[in-house]
Amino acid sequence: MDSFFTMRRILVLAIVMLVFSQSCTRVSTTDIGSGLIPAVDGVNTFDTTFSVITDSYEDFDTVRVYKSDNHVLGAITNDPIFGKTTGKLFFQVSAGSYPFATQGSRDSIKIDSAVLILSYHGSYGDSMQPLKLNVYEMKTKMDPFLSYPANYPTVSPLEYYPTPLGPTKTVDVRRLGDSVINRFEAATSQIRIKLNSSFAKRMILDYDSSNAYKSDSLFLTYFAGLAVIPDAIAPANVLVNINLADTNTKLALYYNTATTGATVRDTLVTYLKFNSSTSANANIILRDRTGSEVVKHLSATPKSDSLLYIQSQPGTGVRIRVPGLQNLTNRIIHRAELIAEQVPYDANLALDDKLSPPRYLLLSMYDSLNKHKSNIPNDYVYDMTNGPNITDFGGFIGYKSIMGYNRVGAYWFNVSRYVQGIVTRKDTAFNMILTAPSNDSLYYSNVYPNQAYKQITYLTPGIGNDVGNGRVRLGGGTHTRFRMRLRIVYSKI
Repeated sequence: MDSFFTMRRILVLAIVMLVFSQSCTRVSTTDIGSGLIPAVDGVNTFDTTFSVITDSYEDFDTVRVYKSDNHVLGAITNDPIFGKTTGKLFFQVSAGSYPFATQGSRDSIKIDSAVLILSYHGSYGDSMQPLKLNVYEMKTKMDPFLSYPANYPTVSPLEYYPTPLGPTKTVDVRRLGDSVINRFEAATSQIRIKLNSSFAKRMILDYDSSNAYKSDSLFLTYFAGLAVIPDAIAPANVLVNINLADTNTKLALYYNTATTGATVRDTLVTYLKFNSSTSANANIILRDRTGSEVVKHLSATPKSDSLLYIQSQPGTGVRIRVPGLQNLTNRIIHRAELIAEQVPYDANLALDDKLSPPRYLLLSMYDSLNKHKSNIPNDYVYDMTNGPNITDFGGFIGYKSIMGYNRVGAYWFNVSRYVQGIVTRKDTAFNMILTAPSNDSLYYSNVYPNQAYKQITYLTPGIGNDVGNGRVRLGGGTHTRFRMRLRIVYSKI
């Protein structure tokens, strides 16, 4: 008899477990925090997936490139998904101290050359294609105390004279790491652009301590600065990072002279450099999406889309809504994570690899009334000493093998405490946005119960992305293969 009842209990338990396994989807692995999540056993711990409604929008937030940041220079002319990009560089140079005079006897000076040297700090795109650059003299006098926005709407208001200061420079990006060793320096990672001898003569002989080099302010009335512009016609598919504040960036003036009364001549060099205190800078990044795939998917008002497009600032972002989250019943949230996956560009996977995704995406909320981004409550935590808890919160790109592809970019965001607040305290379930920030600000509210404490926090390229660097096409909430989703692992109370 005991044996009969024992077998009966086993049979009932098996049926109950089968029913539970059919009612909840069991996912055996998670991409972040797996060591902290109890196993989904279908009896005590469950998981569920919330569908999300998603679409893309053009991000009009003002983006600034500061003096110490890497500046973007170059052109992308072959990106069928996001269109064309042009990065233009404007900056002033200075003698450092005034009045300034070249060494040696002026009467004996013979002009050698003028070379603009730019400090190279990496590239984005296809380095196999050469990049052609022209250097011009600025017509507009820039303000050294103004941070010029990188995303002027259509045309840069900074003007330069139409005649280049030298021949077009063809840059082989693959060779920029080569060493440059001569009498005056031993360096690497330089773009060297030789300028006309007439320009060299003006800077070495025509200007002296009685006119242009008498003071810094007077010098800028004689010479407003330099504009480095990619060739508008030549095809290219690469952006290079240039750091102006680096000592590798300078205008080198080479000449031959003899000291007063001497017969032995010597070759000397004088450097005019970007001065972080007194020199102005601007980095204009223009996006032209005409005829590209993304144009068909950008919307001023929210809608539902299966494909999403994020381009690093100045670029595009994604809106995310999670219907039903506000009405989720109370439970213990072990893990809630938003998962976003790249949709590979099957027509040209090699191009997709070269024009790679942003290294970091920011999940936040957008306050349309006050027009600023806010942190995800309780999960995105900012510490004055250590900065944001990005390692725990998520946002850095990872790669996975999925759906027959060996390397697909993916992003994960831990929103567990945010969801717990919604189901336990009935906190508001906000609409979210996903962007690829460079220099950006975030309106920060402290964690519960001290949410009244608010402050403005800032992201920099050291945390986010270099300006203009990165773009990705993600699967939206209705995509059939790479669906964005909110996965929740929970226990019933």
